Parts: sequence; C-alpha cells; structure tokens
Amino acid sequence: MENIKTYIQQNKDRFINELIELLKIPSVSADSAYSQDVIDTSVAVKQSLEKAGCDKVEICETNGYPIVYGEKIIDPNLPTVLVYGHYDVQPPDPMELWTSPPFEPVIKKTDIHPEGAIFARGACDDKGQMYMHIKAFEYMIQSNTLPCNVKFMIEGEEEVGSVNLKSFVENNTAKLKNDVILISDTGMISNQQPSITTGLRGLSYVEVEVTGPNRDLHSGLYGGAVANPINILSKMIASLHDENNRITIPGFYDKVEELSLAERAEMAKAPFDIENYKKALDLNAVYGEEGYVTNERNAIRPTLDVNGIWGGYTGQGAKTVIPSKAFAKISMRLVPNQDWEEITELFTKHFTAIAPAAVSVKVTPHHGGQGYVTPIDSIGYQAANKAYTETFGIPAIPVRSGGSIPIVALFEKELKSKTILMGFGLDSDAIHSPNEHFGIFNYLKGIETIPLFYKYFVELSK
Repeated sequence: MENIKTYIQQNKDRFINELIELLKIPSVSADSAYSQDVIDTSVAVKQSLEKAGCDKVEICETNGYPIVYGEKIIDPNLPTVLVYGHYDVQPPDPMELWTSPPFEPVIKKTDIHPEGAIFARGACDDKGQMYMHIKAFEYMIQSNTLPCNVKFMIEGEEEVGSVNLKSFVENNTAKLKNDVILISDTGMISNQQPSITTGLRGLSYVEVEVTGPNRDLHSGLYGGAVANPINILSKMIASLHDENNRITIPGFYDKVEELSLAERAEMAKAPFDIENYKKALDLNAVYGEEGYVTNERNAIRPTLDVNGIWGGYTGQGAKTVIPSKAFAKISMRLVPNQDWEEITELFTKHFTAIAPAAVSVKVTPHHGGQGYVTPIDSIGYQAANKAYTETFGIPAIPVRSGGSIPIVALFEKELKSKTILMGFGLDSDAIHSPNEHFGIFNYLKGIETIPLFYKYFVELSK
C-alpha cells in the first residue's frame, strides 16, 4: 500500500501532465470536423499502453473510429481482467459558457476540489478515468506486482452509441475472453464516501420531425389558418407526461422493475442532502414522478426528456414566419427489463398516432442500449469493495446510476462475464456540460485503488 502511494507521489506531476496532453486533443466523435483528432487520440492511447508495459498493442479498425486493444498475459492459468474505456468526448457546446477553453486544460481549485481539478472536455468522461487504469497498470508493471493477466479495450465511439463495438466484440470473443470486466465511466457519492455502481439505466434516443406546409409562410397571411409545426410539436411533447409526471406512452411501464420497499430502504442509506442538491443546481424545488424521491427518480425509474428542440427563425431580430418544419431530439432512460428497441417502437407508434391530420411526423431512431444490474455478492464486487475500503478507510455503498453505458449488457451477453463499475468522478464534475472537470484527488485516488482490485480479485478467485 505504501509503495503505490510513494510511486504516485514521485510521479504525480508526470501523471497530471500526461493526462493534460491527452485532453488537449479534441476527440469529438459526434462531429466529423474532428475526425483526425479522434484518430490522433487513438494513436496517443496506443503509445501510452505500450509505454506502460503491454506486450501487445494494436489499433483495430472498424467501420467508424478505431478500437485500441492491448494486453499483458503473464500466465494463461491466471484470471484475466478486461479494462474497457473510451477516448472520444462529447461536443464542447455551448462554448460561451466555459470559463476556460474546453481543449486548453487548466487546473483550478474549487470548494469540492481544494487540491485542484483539471477543467477540460473529457477530463472525467472518460479520458481521466480511462487513463487512471493505464497508470495503475504502469505501477503494477514497474513494481512487479501485477497478479494476473490484463486486457485493454479502449474505443472511440462511446459518445455516439458505440455503433461499431458490437460487431467487434462479436467477432473477437476469443481475443477478449476474460474473468471480469472493469470500467471507470461512472461516479461515486463523494470524496469521503466511495460507492460502486451496481445498476445502469438503458437508453432509447430518437429524433422527431413534424412537417406542416411545404415552405415557411408569412405568419400574418397564414396564421390561424395553417398548422404551425412548432406549436403542434410543443403540444405533442407536453402530452408525453401526465399530471403526475408519468410517461403516457401505452405499454411503456409494462416491464418496469418495481423495487421492494426493503430495496428502496437500502438505497436510502446513501448520504444525500436535498438542500445542497438544489443549491448546486440553483433550483427552488426538485421535480419528477410522483411517489418517488430524487435518488429514485434518477436511478430506478424510467424517464423521457427533450434534449433539443428547434425550428423556424432563431436569428437576431424578428422574422414573422410559420415554419415548415419543427424538430426535437428525445431520450428515454430505461430500467432493467425494458428493451430499448421495443420502447423505441412504442414511442414511434404513439408519437405518430397523436399527431393531428394537419401535420406529418417522422421518427428517426438514433441509438440505444439495455439496462444492467450486477449482483453485490459477486467476487468482482467484493474485490472492488475491499479495494475502496482500504484506500478510503470506509466501505463502498452500492448505488444504481441514472446514466447509461449500453455496452455493459452487450459484454455480458457476448463475453459471459460480469462488469464492475469503479467510478471516481463526482456528480458535480459537469460531464456533458460546460466546465467539465476531474479532481486531482480523484484521479490519483483511482490510480491508488485500482491495483488493489486486481490483488483482491485474484485472492478471492482462488
């Protein structure tokens, strides 16, 4: 234990500087303008794995962005840990809300991160958390303490739905064979109270298009006589929730897992201050489905949210038009047992049915994935809990996350192994938002904790 602390202290500046260099590359997978940057990042990840001590590293081409694969096999008879992460990042928009440029990383102190945090797009999601694993692996190689085999699979399309990962996994089951999958793309309760994510929500993401007249019209000459697609779309979206904030799509809740009162009581043990929650978001009140508290609404209940809406004239000044079209992007977070493709179909059928005859509707599915639950009595969970307990001095609390990592269910189906989600980010780290950041404490604590997972996983596997 002291050895890893000493190693981190001796290499702290290098660890931070290496991550900063990685964060400077704008690897935005959703925007083709950054395509070369995404490819450049895959090369940088490959070089990092080679320097850390992998015997074999390769950039595996796909129909989209490449997957970086690396491995260190010390004994085929020993357990194998497969580390998954991603090197692509979300778009930085809206740029004007950043306090420093998103791809010019800076370290700033905050109330939550008095030791400083790295502010940059991808700092927490997922470059910082992914890079912790490479540095933890480096330590185990340098100290000759690697207790088992390691494989790395770092992709470049997670933020756009991992569209090519499924075929890669299906075609490389032997290469990716493992005993447990380790991912750090989630968070923990606080820097004082670690937690392990045991459940993830699934996702269905669609885009809708409502069309009225065949061109934009003068709102004076045609207003009141022709359907306005923006008005219609707004009403349709509003109708997707009832007065209790339940989703109105027929069949939407048919397969929703209802947790027992005992399970909900266990979840309630996680420390949570509703007043601090509201203060951090500048809210006067929380909002959501009746009958559930905040930590249940954002973890064990399905949701439907509009992620973007547009149409008509939005430029400077006034332009009095009835637009020809209106658009919205809508995401539905799903709980275990809800099938994302079935939910997408239910949404499409319902949204089309509620449209008035004066407009036409087109629903375009984008991507999705299944929810996931991992048992807390598994060897992987126990190893992670022992690792957190040793470095934080307190056991981790099992929590369910409101986020989605669709590939986790895919891994279990194709690779027949459980996934352990050892996240070190915080809810306040602003992932997917302006001013995303990752605490220096969290980054280094991850490097310290991860080698202990390997140690305890091997010990418990005997």
